[in-house]
Amino acid sequence: MEEQMTFQEFMAKVEARNPGEPEFIQAVSEVVESIWDVYESNPRFVKANVLERLVEPERVVIFRVPWMDDNGNIYVQRGYRVQFNSAIGPYKGGLRFHPSVNLSVLKFLGFEQVFKNSLTSLPLGGGKGGSDFDPRGKSDDEIMRFCQSFMAELFRHIGPNTDVPAGDIGVGAREIGYLFGYYKKLMNEFTGVLTGKGINWGGSLIRPEATGFGIVYFTEEVLNTIGETIKGKRVAISGFGNVAWGAVQKVNDLGGKVVTLSGPDGYIYDEDGVSGEKIDFMVTMRNSNRDMVQDYADKYPSAKFFPGKHPWEVPVDVAIPCATQNELNEEDALKLINNKCICVVEGANMPCVPKAVEAFQKAKMLFAPGKAANAGGVATSGLEMTQNAMHLSWPQEEVDARLREIMKNIHKACVEHGKEPDGYINYVKGANIAGFMKVANAMCDQGLV
Repeated sequence: MEEQMTFQEFMAKVEARNPGEPEFIQAVSEVVESIWDVYESNPRFVKANVLERLVEPERVVIFRVPWMDDNGNIYVQRGYRVQFNSAIGPYKGGLRFHPSVNLSVLKFLGFEQVFKNSLTSLPLGGGKGGSDFDPRGKSDDEIMRFCQSFMAELFRHIGPNTDVPAGDIGVGAREIGYLFGYYKKLMNEFTGVLTGKGINWGGSLIRPEATGFGIVYFTEEVLNTIGETIKGKRVAISGFGNVAWGAVQKVNDLGGKVVTLSGPDGYIYDEDGVSGEKIDFMVTMRNSNRDMVQDYADKYPSAKFFPGKHPWEVPVDVAIPCATQNELNEEDALKLINNKCICVVEGANMPCVPKAVEAFQKAKMLFAPGKAANAGGVATSGLEMTQNAMHLSWPQEEVDARLREIMKNIHKACVEHGKEPDGYINYVKGANIAGFMKVANAMCDQGLV
């Protein structure tokens, strides 16, 4: 890339090469803008044209996935694997089964994963994959047949030292089991090629809760910078899947009170707090295939249901969006600011639109991006890979302690690169620079590959 190219010129080039991919362009713009000065001031990076190489996936695999339902009808879905960057280790990132899956979404997620994995300090590259298959309402047999058809192509492109997928939206323990079983049959070997496996066949303790646990550990570190803790804080959480479930558990463990959950149908406000058996009921809701948070309000009289609305209008101390990308808009951000919320931590991948992030930073609110805050899931996947390679299983306390230490170290790196002259910590800038430096140096070290 020419040394004199401006940020705007660079982004215009990226947009021209990736038409019709708004999610990917949004992710690239957010990262590149925050690291631009660091990049331009490093002749080694400029000479190696690191940025232009970094925004181009090393490999994108697209394939058809034919499958048969219980009535003998045949359908065809589209499967993907985006292997984005392997400079610091094998590709690592989840598989998502959801109707919204397309190349733009997966490139955005894979790009974010590169920096997230770099921040963990574990030797993991970045990737993402999935299909537009919708597992909701499907029988176990239909999901098994789909997973086997999906793996019949994917197995050619993955391996314990090449690419190690995990679960994501629509891909839980059941799907990982079917995928792993078919990979084992095709390859005739038992290896750690997928993470999120069952505890009795190679999985790691606390992996299902790990992303949520890590988010709350990171939130605690953020609050500590102003002499606060989660104890006694009111917390708004969106979603009710694995990430939200883990976050609710850990907020309760640390003495906070979760007062909201949300789904596609709206949100619930529970003044008594989501705790005890209510946390267990989140698992029931997730497994019901209804995708409706109203079920919570129907079961617990203390909860009020607000159809078609977001939970960010509720006065809280801490907000943790855990549902999906771009779920928190500028209007939501202003509501949180006006209600004196002190901290917003992204639990999902890029859940806040750029204008919302700008509003938080302009108000000098504590704000942490998902690539730093929700790295606990992939960190624990990395710990699962280590246990598989060593053919042993660590106790829960050891996995949890290692996870907490990783999240503390990620926070430390964000502060180091993100602290501004006035003392405000720009976590977006800090996370992007810290993640970028490790990957960029590795790419330069390895030559033009």
